[in-house]
Amino acid sequence: MALFLSENDVKNLLTVEMALEAVESAHRDLANGLALDTPRARSRLPQTVLHILQGALPAQGVLGYKAYTSNKSGNRFLVHLFDAATGRLKAVIEANYLGMIRTGAASGVAARWLARPDSTVAGVFGAGWQAEGHVRAICAALPLARVKVFSRKTDKLQDFCRRMSETTGVAIEPAGSAEEAVRGSDVIGTVTTAALPLFDAAWLEPGTHINAAGSNSLIRQELSEAAIRRCDMVAVDAVPTALAEAGDLLPPLEKGRLHSRQLVELGEVIVGRHAGRGSKEQITLFESQGMAIQDLAVALRVLVAAEATGLGIQMPME
Repeated sequence: MALFLSENDVKNLLTVEMALEAVESAHRDLANGLALDTPRARSRLPQTVLHILQGALPAQGVLGYKAYTSNKSGNRFLVHLFDAATGRLKAVIEANYLGMIRTGAASGVAARWLARPDSTVAGVFGAGWQAEGHVRAICAALPLARVKVFSRKTDKLQDFCRRMSETTGVAIEPAGSAEEAVRGSDVIGTVTTAALPLFDAAWLEPGTHINAAGSNSLIRQELSEAAIRRCDMVAVDAVPTALAEAGDLLPPLEKGRLHSRQLVELGEVIVGRHAGRGSKEQITLFESQGMAIQDLAVALRVLVAAEATGLGIQMPME
């Protein structure tokens, strides 16, 4: 019978390290032709939007989808996980926390493969729910000693930095300005809903890696075209998804200042088909839109952990 896992179950089972391994495995499978991923589809009503991401990881034995609604009252996430061989439902998993950790893990995996291995200082824009997963993941993926966090909403920034310092064991501290967050940082992370670029391209220093995780539609833009032009490499989750959703990339693509053939899928770097960072001086960028196979890989590992520990509720359906 299928298993139902609540938000609390997921919080008790899922670790950042588990998510990093899962997300990397999904990208490796995709690059090796062992995965299918369908870009996000949306059904829009005036009050509520339904979003669905679907895909398959046959080498890992699963297929499924994540469905979530967005409304002024909040967002609600569910992952449905099916057995690839039989088509039977394996699990229904509440996925707000899962999605937050998975989104951060994608940036962590990208930083592991594209940032300089000796990176010790990061600057992060955003101090909300998704920023938590981002900070936790980059701290797990790199030998960071310091993370500077800048947020235009300063009321919760001190508390965010305190909690993240306690969680990661890394010095997480408020940045006084956007420029302070960027200058002197080996890694930059943007995890916002900004409609306008967050920083001046001139502030970027040679060797920086950028994780841009917030711009998933044309109305959102975290990076300027000037910042993108400074990047020697632009990596994405998957090219079809980036061409559909990457708000940072769509304007330069439309103007012909960036071409789809310049986009490198992260999995291609992981399997060694693309070299990735070519020197310590290069500026690299990872544009993260999110993929169903990332959610499925993480959900599968949560399910295995739940079965091993006896968590969850049996559902009367197969």
